[in-house]
Amino acid sequence: SSDLTCRAAAAGCGRGTRVTNMEVIAPRSLQPGIRCERHVEEGCPYREDDIMSPEAAVSTGTTIMAVEFDGGVVMGADSRTSTGTYVANRASRKVSKVHDRVFVCRCGSAADTQALTGFVLNYLGQHSVELGKLPTVNTAANLFKMMAYNNKDNLMAGLIVAGWDEKRGGQVYSIPLGGARLRVPWACDGSGSTFILGYIDENYRPGMSKSECVDFVRKAIAYAMARDGSSGGVIRTVVVTKDAVEESMVEGDKLPYGP
Repeated sequence: SSDLTCRAAAAGCGRGTRVTNMEVIAPRSLQPGIRCERHVEEGCPYREDDIMSPEAAVSTGTTIMAVEFDGGVVMGADSRTSTGTYVANRASRKVSKVHDRVFVCRCGSAADTQALTGFVLNYLGQHSVELGKLPTVNTAANLFKMMAYNNKDNLMAGLIVAGWDEKRGGQVYSIPLGGARLRVPWACDGSGSTFILGYIDENYRPGMSKSECVDFVRKAIAYAMARDGSSGGVIRTVVVTKDAVEESMVEGDKLPYGP
């Protein structure tokens, strides 16, 4: 038979009404009182809330950190990106380049922080062309601050902007949720930061060398990864000085501390 059986309670069609294929059948999502559901095969291992509810936002529930030393900064982060309790990416990059000597550590919503970084990268590049020289870290931090503060009701973005410039040397700026901007000797943020604040307070010393700062950052992030379920993967570090940008990685089976 060329007839179709429509079991949807559409306007003018009762339950079980036969409708010919010459007539237009409204999509399920447009019919009043009908909830649009995805088809699930019998025996599917997914729970109802997995398939019927909106997907959780991709979040860089994370541990990020930056420390200033004489001549530059050391930045570090883990590499786990999560969607709820699911690890969406185990080797992501949370330390993003904004300009030649300016980087940003990102935590919070991956989409929000990536969008902010893209805007600042664009504006800072134009500003650098107009200046004819490298922009300052302070300018980059101010751009991030302005956008984060002006959109604070719509964003979930925690940032640490750090780098080197000829005016002030190595600098670290913390931009937490809400859009404040604070210059600090060290900064730590993300879900794993609460586990290591005591360790940082106890072990941070002003005037540490570059190698001491690198070891300090790696140990702190490793401790956070051992305790925080949203932090994990590898440890990525970036050292920014007047002469160079040095990137390195510690693999998950070579961490300075493990659970």
